[in-house]
Amino acid sequence: MGAWRRLLLAVVCGVAVASIYAAQPILEPMGQDLGVSAELTGWIVATGQFGYLAGLVLLVPLGDIADRRRLIAVHLAVTAAGMLLTAAAPAAWMAFAGLAAAGVFAVVVQTTVAYAASVSPPGERGRTIGVVTSGVVVGILGARVVTGALAELWGWRSVYAVLAALSLALAALVMTALPADERPRTTIGYGQALVSLRSLFTERAFLTRGMIAFFLFASFGTLWSGLSLPLADDPWELTESQIGLFGIAGLFGALGAARAGRWADAGRAVPVTGLALALLITSWAAIGQLPNSLWLLAIGVIVLDFAVQAVHVSNQHLLTTAHPDRTSSAIGSYMVFYSLGSALGAAATTALYGAHGWKASSLLGAASAACALAVWATGRRDRTVPLPAPQEPLTRPLRMNPGKPPTAARRGTPPGAH
Repeated sequence: MGAWRRLLLAVVCGVAVASIYAAQPILEPMGQDLGVSAELTGWIVATGQFGYLAGLVLLVPLGDIADRRRLIAVHLAVTAAGMLLTAAAPAAWMAFAGLAAAGVFAVVVQTTVAYAASVSPPGERGRTIGVVTSGVVVGILGARVVTGALAELWGWRSVYAVLAALSLALAALVMTALPADERPRTTIGYGQALVSLRSLFTERAFLTRGMIAFFLFASFGTLWSGLSLPLADDPWELTESQIGLFGIAGLFGALGAARAGRWADAGRAVPVTGLALALLITSWAAIGQLPNSLWLLAIGVIVLDFAVQAVHVSNQHLLTTAHPDRTSSAIGSYMVFYSLGSALGAAATTALYGAHGWKASSLLGAASAACALAVWATGRRDRTVPLPAPQEPLTRPLRMNPGKPPTAARRGTPPGAH
């Protein structure tokens, strides 16, 4: 896959995921305008996450039985409709409906990653996933910078209007710039594809990676869904655009983990996961110092997002390698854990902050990271499927004598085995 196509797919992922997380730095003005109390503002983000969860179950399996290029375009168009509904909402219930609809179809991210993985050679799959998945992180964190600036200039509703326009433009570009999905597709129907998801949840290696993702993104959501509240409060009292600037620190960390895909291609996904989770726990020691130091917060944010991205890319690389014939279902099922963890972190952090302050939120984030490391440690001995070894060219042809099997077969090794 060419670099420009990787970039296009990364942008698709970034815009789609931004539709869920754009509310994080503008929770306060958005909640006030819609009449949502401070204790419940976390549900503005959580609503999109629960919609995302429904989309993972109901829509992502379509990627294994339909043209993924068309699915990407359609999902982007419906996401734009949800964003427009949110932008025009006169009441909270209508905004929540728009956010939920956008969340359902934001699973275009998983269809996009599956498309990218399926068209990449095995030796480059980790690199491709790393680049495309970086769009997700840019969407989550970079949108914070843009969201804060737009909200100050034209109000929070402008954020969703801009996202709707970008989604529609990308839908048109995908149909014209990407080739049709010509991979062999399964002949099973939609109902059978849904039922087949159950088999993934019986695999211990899959569940291990899923539970790591659950706690990983609970920790991630604890930070990014709750951070705007203490920064807007005493003693800092930062504006929306100033709060959004912390997304730049997160971007440095996440993009610094771009090599995670190459590490996975080299067969180091499992040890990289353990090291990154240890860094994630450490990051909360700095993040917890927010009442006293913005510099320590920035350092903690960089380390946290580096760790999250490294683990996330490693997880997806292992799963797409293990299930090359059903990458959409494997990634979608894995992201169920991601969605539940993110929603839990978003809802819990605002409630804890309101009751006990930022120290309590920081303890929640660190505890979630510790749980992820514990799952990794207990599941480390699970068998994972490594990348196929590169095929070495034969230096000389095999001699085929009539009536005799090839040399490899006579020694008890199946022909073609490596």
